[in-house]
Amino acid sequence: MRLISEAEIDAALTPSRMADALATAFRAGATAPTRHHHAIETAPDGASLLLMPAWTADYVGVKILTLFPGNPAKGLDTIQGGVLLCDGRDGRPLALLDGARLTLWRTAGASALAARHLAREDATRMVMVGSGALAPALVRAHAAVRPIRDVAIWNRRPEGAERLAATLAAEGIPAYPVTDLAAAVGEADLVSCATLATEPLVQGAWLRPGTHLDLVGAFTPTMREADDEALRRGPVYIDTPDALKKGGDVAVAIQSGALAPEAVVGDLAALCRGEAPGRQSREAITVFKSVGAAIEDLAAAAAVWENLTQHRG
Repeated sequence: MRLISEAEIDAALTPSRMADALATAFRAGATAPTRHHHAIETAPDGASLLLMPAWTADYVGVKILTLFPGNPAKGLDTIQGGVLLCDGRDGRPLALLDGARLTLWRTAGASALAARHLAREDATRMVMVGSGALAPALVRAHAAVRPIRDVAIWNRRPEGAERLAATLAAEGIPAYPVTDLAAAVGEADLVSCATLATEPLVQGAWLRPGTHLDLVGAFTPTMREADDEALRRGPVYIDTPDALKKGGDVAVAIQSGALAPEAVVGDLAALCRGEAPGRQSREAITVFKSVGAAIEDLAAAAAVWENLTQHRG
């Protein structure tokens, strides 16, 4: 069994390649039992354990992740874990991939895949809400599928936005920090959120016609990134049906009655198969909420494995 590191994952993938692999996977489908999400009551800071299995005729995979919110204070990443990839024909373990890095790639890839269908083709101005590990991956992914030429970075702690903007600018991405989130959102074509917020950050009243809102954080029912009005302003799309019951934002709004279930018009599988409409007009506001899915982990792990094994030697 091969151990696949962060560096090998980075070398095997590009944002466009990741989005393509996810599109193929969602069109084909996979068996993916319900994700297990357990609170680790013996740990501090609301730590949790996630188990996400999936399989096809070619591969079997399971992701095991721990999320310890207090880790950054110790100099450690919040997310720890791995993805075990096995041969779907005989069950042989093929590889154990770095789970945190693969999660960044597939999560950003899912948002980019949604943006292919939902963001305006001429979207140039982006706001990134949050500056954690996922934020640069989201910016790169969106810039790979839309002609992003202006990236405003907002973070609750301004120094985080300043650091991320400097990192992206050094890569040639025109990014800069902002402190007025309302003003930045009001000028954006695409707003992406990846935070640990427990109260809504993006207000629906700020969104201008034609905006695409990408909600990636809020992975528990106690978390929110956008208010109810933001969800009500446009058709809502989700990565998988899990988003209707798990996580914050959409699931919480439906449970409270603030959002009608029929406001959710499709998921990534339906979009990729042409079973759900994508953007319907230039003026429409679209909302995409992801909670993560095992089919995405399996597709990402398989893409890395195939790239590395096809190019070895």
